[in-house]
Order: sequence, then C-alpha cells, then structure tokens
Amino acid sequence: MPNLNPYLRKLNNHSPLLFNGVLWLFAYVILLFIFSKGEHPIRVDYVYTTSFLASVALPTLINLYMLMPRLLKKESYGLYCISFVVNLLVFSQLHTLFFKPMLDWLFPNYFFVSYHSDTKPFVVFSIFLIATSLIKLSEDWFHFNRNENLELKQKNQQMQTQLSALRSQINPHFLFNSLNVIYSLAIEKKESITNAIVQLSDILRYIIYDSDMERVTLKEEIALLENYIAFQKFRVHGFENLTFDVELEDEQFKLYPMLLLPLVENSFKHGMMKDLSATYIQISLFQKATEFRFTIENSLPNNDTEEENPHSGVGLEHIRKNLDIVYPNAHTFETIATEDRFKVSISITNTIIENDH
Repeated sequence: MPNLNPYLRKLNNHSPLLFNGVLWLFAYVILLFIFSKGEHPIRVDYVYTTSFLASVALPTLINLYMLMPRLLKKESYGLYCISFVVNLLVFSQLHTLFFKPMLDWLFPNYFFVSYHSDTKPFVVFSIFLIATSLIKLSEDWFHFNRNENLELKQKNQQMQTQLSALRSQINPHFLFNSLNVIYSLAIEKKESITNAIVQLSDILRYIIYDSDMERVTLKEEIALLENYIAFQKFRVHGFENLTFDVELEDEQFKLYPMLLLPLVENSFKHGMMKDLSATYIQISLFQKATEFRFTIENSLPNNDTEEENPHSGVGLEHIRKNLDIVYPNAHTFETIATEDRFKVSISITNTIIENDH
C-alpha cells in the first residue's frame, strides 16, 4: 500500500462551519428529492428528510472528525476500515430499530408512509458515509494543494532573492578587479588598453544580461571564461602556464550562470607569483549526458597569508550557497589547500529536467 503519510499528516479540520454548512445543505436537497420521488415535496417530506438526516449525522460526524483524523491520518488503515464498518453497522441497525417508532412518537399528527424498506438503511448509510468521506478527503486535498503551492511560491521567491543578492555581491567584485586591470594598463600607457576595454565590454555584457537568466548554455559559459582569461593576460604579461581542457558532449548543456567565473577570478587573484615561471593555473571542464565536472587548480605564493587565502574568501562561500540553492542534493563542492597549491572541484548531477532543450 502506498505511503500516504506526507499527505494525511497535513489533513486538518479547516473551516468546519463552512464545510459542514455546504455539506449538510447539499445532502438535505438530495435526500429531499429522493424521498419525494422527484415530485413537489409536501410538509411530511420535509419532516421525514430532516429526521433522516439527523439520524445519519452522528455516524457521519464520528467518521469525519474521529475515525479519519485518529486512524486514517496515522496510517492505521486496517483499524480504520474495521471501525468504519462497525460505525456503519451499529447506526444503520439503530436506525432500523428505532427510527420509525421515534417518528411516530415525535410527530403523532403525521402519517409516515414507508420511504424505504428495512433492508435499505444500511445501503443508504453506506453511500452517505463513503460519499462524505470522499468529499472530506477532496476538500482537504484542495486545501493541502493550495498551501503547498503557496509554500513553493514563497520558497521560490526567497530563492530568487538570495540568488539576486549573491549575484549583486559577485558582479561589483568582478567589476572592481577589472577596472584595476584597465587602470594599470592606462598607467603604463600600453597600446593593448583598447583591446582590453573591448574584451571587458563583452564580459560585462554577458554579466549584465545573461547572468539574469535561470540557465545558460555551456557554450556561453566557456566563452565567458575564455574572454576573462584573455582579459587577465593583458594584466599579467608573460604568463603562459595556463591550461584550459574542455571535454564537451553537448555545448547546449544548461548551467547556472556565473558559477565558474569567480573560481577563475580567484585563481588569478591569489595564484600569481612574482616568478611567473613558477605560477600555473590548470582548468578542466567535463560534461557527458547529465554529468558535469569542473576543476581548477592554481599555485599559491609562499607568503600567502590565511586572510588572503582563497579558501577563506567570500567568493567561494557565494558559490557554495548558489550550489546549495540551485542544485540541492545534486552536487559536490570540494576544496584542497596546501602550502603551494589550491584546488577546487565542482560536480553536478541529476540535471535532466534542467537541460531539456
């Protein structure tokens, strides 16, 4: 039997007055129509329908507000079925034995024609209890579903707010570093400043427009990284010990934007040494089917203090938070730090839905 616990635990007797008002009014109209056999009802029909509805109300309320919450909600399905049948048998039998005598005693001036034989109360009670149970479950389900949708919308809005806050922290940080590069080129009056400005404009165009999208393709993200690396080489002349290995099955594979750039930025920021021959940055990007891996490793200067170490910076913490929000339970994020090197690895899986294109 399927586990109904996540749904049934959230069932509650919400809006009982409105629910019961509509339920019993609807039941009264249906029974009145049945007992009057579709003809225009007379006074005795109203009296009989009201009395009958009163006799079926007690077992119905016991089922809705005692058996269902205490047994069905707690997944005691067998005990609930037994209790349901006992409740049905007891009150249908009581109805058979005492209903007509009670009517004759309460309303001596009325002559009640038998609206049904003695064998029918059990059938009528069964239909009524089963129908009201289904109506109650449906009403609870709609209430539950509405609350779930509201909760999902609130979580989504909260997620978008968090992501926007993280992006707003990353983008100014990147822009500040980029302007420093342009400034250093201007101070040295290098002719490459024009190309650097064009390169920077392409990067900023991507950050301003594409980073607001929910997902971007790997083709776009790789182009961003290549532009950034080329831009940084304007600042660090003579640095050639950089490898960028790409093994790509599908360039349209979707990824959260601006996820990788801060890692490359950190490598340039913290990995540059005075001796460029001893400086290196190794980048590896792999994608196949629904699996994505990104690894970046860089050298660390011997005088890199704990405060300046990349694994203690805010950039990595932003990435970690982004991954937790966008890829919950579907990613790994690892860092390895030694005296002379720093390595970050990201692995993302379970992205089938996100990569439909």
